Amino acid sequence: MNPTVRRLAFATLLAAGLPVAAQSQHRVDPQRLYDYWILLNQNVAVDVPNSARNVNQPGCAAVSYMIGSDGLPRDLKVEKVVPKGDFGQIALSAVSNFRYGPSLSNKNHDPVDTYYVVPFNAPSDPAGQQQVMAPCRLPGYES
Repeated sequence: MNPTVRRLAFATLLAAGLPVAAQSQHRVDPQRLYDYWILLNQNVAVDVPNSARNVNQPGCAAVSYMIGSDGLPRDLKVEKVVPKGDFGQIALSAVSNFRYGPSLSNKNHDPVDTYYVVPFNAPSDPAGQQQVMAPCRLPGYES
């Protein structure tokens, strides 16, 4: 094979592999996320429909996502909604607006996979909030 063609083929393969290399290899429990990324938002904009199914009940929605090296959520997916209803799209809207900065121990801005549980109509006390959010915890994330 011609050396120029070989270099071009290598460069093409290398470029094609970059998106894969940028993907996270690390799943992090939300309670340990501060070891890698710090949420910078104090408030986020959320799209709430005028009418939706079961949004007046206490409930939760879990959204999984990757925090990219730029601190932006990517590959968002609604994983669980309790009770069944339209909480998922509202939660997805909120999480898509999160912005992160790297923690001091994440100097390389390494991407991580995580999730966020959005509570809806939860009581104000911490125990009541945990009870509403518990059904939306996702297994398989490092704690």
